[in-house]
Amino acid sequence: MDAARALAGARPIPFWLDQADVRRPEPQPALAGREIAELAVVGGGFTGLWTALQAKEADPGRDVVLLEGRRVAWAGTGRNGGFCSASLTHGLANGHDRFPAELGELERLGRRNLDEIQQTISRHGIDCDFVRSGELAVATQPWQAESLRETAALGARLGGSLRLLAADAVRAEVNSPGYLAGLWDTAGCATVDPARLAWGLRQACLDAGVRIYEHTPVLAVSEEPGKSGKLALTARDGQISARRVALATGAFSPLLRRLQYYLLPVYDYVLVTEPLTAGQLASIGWQHRQGVGDSANQFHYYRLTADNRILWGGYDAIYYYGGNISAAQDQRPATFGRLASHFFATFPQLEGVSFTHKWGGVIDTCSRFCAFFGTARAGRLAYAAGYTGLGVGASRFGGRVLLDLLGGAPTELTELEMVRTKPVPFPPEPLRSAGVQLTRWSLARADEHEGRRNVWLRALDRAGLGFDS
Repeated sequence: MDAARALAGARPIPFWLDQADVRRPEPQPALAGREIAELAVVGGGFTGLWTALQAKEADPGRDVVLLEGRRVAWAGTGRNGGFCSASLTHGLANGHDRFPAELGELERLGRRNLDEIQQTISRHGIDCDFVRSGELAVATQPWQAESLRETAALGARLGGSLRLLAADAVRAEVNSPGYLAGLWDTAGCATVDPARLAWGLRQACLDAGVRIYEHTPVLAVSEEPGKSGKLALTARDGQISARRVALATGAFSPLLRRLQYYLLPVYDYVLVTEPLTAGQLASIGWQHRQGVGDSANQFHYYRLTADNRILWGGYDAIYYYGGNISAAQDQRPATFGRLASHFFATFPQLEGVSFTHKWGGVIDTCSRFCAFFGTARAGRLAYAAGYTGLGVGASRFGGRVLLDLLGGAPTELTELEMVRTKPVPFPPEPLRSAGVQLTRWSLARADEHEGRRNVWLRALDRAGLGFDS
């Protein structure tokens, strides 16, 4: 099918924010005037919401305020693919490369974290289509199949729930003529409606007594005058005085200057189809409704929605010079056309299906592909960032780390190497942009040449900048 024709009616808005049967909550008022809080959380994405909720769950009497620059579920929290993974390290292979000595512990903590997300959703009655159906990694080239076998062996040593599937078995799960093998993590991932999860967490925070201010961008964090030991958060029409601050702003302009050296804002793009008919769905199979990702360096991720649409995203990861973030970049016709063509190559039996939604947005990438953490202002401010697209699940863990860091005493989490160390920083422009473009070209070449990494990619591996996805 002609990709342009399939995209002709697609609305330029995230599907999750455009469902006729889902009521978006009215925004909370903006901050006006001066207030005091024990804990101020900056950012109303998943990290901020989980931080605020867990703070109140641990101590219902704690005075917590959350400040969101626009609206809850506006940015990456409301426009991602809705994969809620147990992995804290962006997959086993990346975790093994970064933290081999503590990978077993990180896997244990990740599985516990996913269990606790499910329990929280149940406890608060959050209606967000949370389905723990696992995730299926598929190989479309022989070298990718070998990589899946290596991951399966690593997972077996760590006690994971991985099932290696040959070509016939993987096509019996999801029917694409290009699949050569698959690796099904049967328990380590769920799919979810991310916007409804965020709105549910927002309501849980409000019910617990968190004060939430939307349309309240924080412009600066500074020391209060005198010797109060508090931090002042300045917004357009008000100010918060807080003993502790949790910074959860992701890829957006950091209130802490040092974060700009570690973060790379990268744009990701997504399509969603019209609902499949019963016959179209039967032609694919997909009875277990797993999330799916292919195993190339430039990869796609895809899943079914509750009403049997296919969400299809990934492949292009676009960095704009200078780390520029702009609403105009949320739409990229060249990428949408490429994604549509790849969709029909993967599922030729869906010829004639149209796309109803197309969108893009920025994610906070770092050089180790998983979150990093730290403190500033003599331990009174803590931050988490760099989830690299896998933050739906890992953000709850991130919130727990922030609270432990702000507590000041060593804990099981603050002693982790993952928490104590930082990723390799990115160089300044123009080297940053040149390096990103060379890396994208090299990854595409590797996909075309049986996964063989060229001199540039091998140099990045040795430097701890191992771009593999």
